[in-house]
Amino acid sequence: MENLNRRRVLTLGAALGLVAATETPKAWAWSSANSIAGTNSVTDPWDVWDDATDPLLVSLLDNGQVPAVNTAFKSFIKNGDPIPSGLPPALTTYLRTYNKLPSWADQAKLDRAAQFNKRMSMYLFLLYGLGSGIMSTVIPREARNVYWSEGGAEMKSRAAKTFTYGYDMNPVDAFKPTGKFITTSTKTRLTHAAVRHLLPQSAAWRAVTDNPIPISNGDILITFHSLGTYVHSKLAEWRKYGLKVSAAEEEAYLHMWQVSLHLLGVRDEFIPATWAAAHEQSEYALTPILASTREGVDLADTLLNLTSSVDLGITKGFQREFSRYLLSDQIGNWLRLPRDLISRGVIEAGWPTYIMFREGLSPVMPGTFSMFDKFIRGLAMLFLNNGTSASHTPITIPTRNRPGS
Repeated sequence: MENLNRRRVLTLGAALGLVAATETPKAWAWSSANSIAGTNSVTDPWDVWDDATDPLLVSLLDNGQVPAVNTAFKSFIKNGDPIPSGLPPALTTYLRTYNKLPSWADQAKLDRAAQFNKRMSMYLFLLYGLGSGIMSTVIPREARNVYWSEGGAEMKSRAAKTFTYGYDMNPVDAFKPTGKFITTSTKTRLTHAAVRHLLPQSAAWRAVTDNPIPISNGDILITFHSLGTYVHSKLAEWRKYGLKVSAAEEEAYLHMWQVSLHLLGVRDEFIPATWAAAHEQSEYALTPILASTREGVDLADTLLNLTSSVDLGITKGFQREFSRYLLSDQIGNWLRLPRDLISRGVIEAGWPTYIMFREGLSPVMPGTFSMFDKFIRGLAMLFLNNGTSASHTPITIPTRNRPGS
């Protein structure tokens, strides 16, 4: 993180939301010279979808084969599991081709990233849950895509599937045959292709969208920045409280996300090669489009009520104020999150001391330590249980949009 200047560190911290939001991404101007492909060209990722996957899903949906595929996929969980028998031949060929790591994946870095995820798990649960998860609701395209798709009507189930993706990314064997993340990513990629075919059939979605086909490579990059790049920024910001992250851990965490983007069908020419390149890409691609939408306000309320449904040891006001603290008051206002200034004072004074004590820089346990600890452990359990009592919520390919849309 030493390579990040203050401007980049604050891009998704204090500066989040303090720019004029346009909702619609502007013309792409990021050179692929800064990508893992290393080519020097400019291609607009918002006009790139998934040529390898989209025609396949159109065929499966049109032929009524998706329910049978979802049933077969119940036994297709781990990366090393055999491809289920009886699948459509085209899908079997697809899985043999794409359900594997790219040739440039570095297992040593992925192993280091897994150890980093384990060491930083308490911070990551908080940032992914109350930071990235809520930020997704002020990304207009993402909020509308989620709201009007099949999962938007059942957000607890939809959130559980999102938790599954994140949960499967974090174990020490996530990218090995005994892990699940490669196969989970492939199922997610297939799901995205189904949504690309289904959502344009929704009159309600067409009435609010600015793009005729959802979930382009650009949209997936935006989601990455709301997750990986955002988390990287916050961890860098918290170094002033004593949080320690090595250069090797930084590199490994980025590599994990690079591999993840590739598995989701993002072209290598769009995937940033360094954190500096990622922050540069995010600064003009994500931050300017953040905005409030009717769908986003509804989704944020649903997600925050989901986390309020378990005993986190804090009030709803504290929870919503923590989201404001992690994102910005601008975003909190967009989402109509009620203020709790007493909780805000506790957070601003207590969170730095919580980090300092956890990192061994303060010998005295702050009085608020147990409250913060119970809160984050509660979020962790919600995350680890995928928002339900189940240990793993299957990712299934949808066959319809939100009912009534």
